[in-house]
Amino acid sequence: MMAVVRSIFFTLIFYLGSVPVVGLAWALVPFGTRATIFGARRWALWHRFCARFILGIRTHVIGRLDDRQALYVFKHESMYETVETLALFRRPVVVMKQELLDIFGWGHAARAHGSIGVDRDAGAAAMRRMIAEAKRAKASGRPIVLFPEGTRVPHGEQPDLRAGLAGLYKILGLPVVPVALDSGKVWPRGFVKYPGIVTLKVGDEIPPGLSREEIEARVHAAINALNS
Repeated sequence: MMAVVRSIFFTLIFYLGSVPVVGLAWALVPFGTRATIFGARRWALWHRFCARFILGIRTHVIGRLDDRQALYVFKHESMYETVETLALFRRPVVVMKQELLDIFGWGHAARAHGSIGVDRDAGAAAMRRMIAEAKRAKASGRPIVLFPEGTRVPHGEQPDLRAGLAGLYKILGLPVVPVALDSGKVWPRGFVKYPGIVTLKVGDEIPPGLSREEIEARVHAAINALNS
């Protein structure tokens, strides 16, 4: 019952508080990427605050995450880590579903932030756009965040990775840093969240230049390290 009460309270406080914070991020778009990043990070820190002090959920990182440029590849079990990455890194470029970038208002701010849209049913023109965005992201020197499973999966499941990982890995020519996590234990699908610790385990860096089979196999094993 307490978890239900906490979840209701979190929903009310976080989303009501998000209105002015997201509005700030949107309003800062005309002032450039740095200003938009500033607004987005304020929202992520607001989310972290609400998760910690209302839901009793906090993050514990094993290993090192920083702003050096690499392709950071995360396990994806909940909404929690999609927002948390904006707080873990100071200026990340996030790869996300194209339909999220098409959301009125929010999508405008996300594109200004530098997000890369991936359309799984993309034609040639959309694919060329994604490649151009990826190259711009590399030129910016910012860390690039990817969730290669493509959607949230329940804790313990280990689906195959989407083809986008191998494509971006080849295009970018950057090292890959895989990150395992277990957020699904405390933030499962559905409304109710539970207090606890979300552990992020940073795997060994994987160098560029490997075959598709090898990079997918190494990333798959590393991001599922906490799924025992």
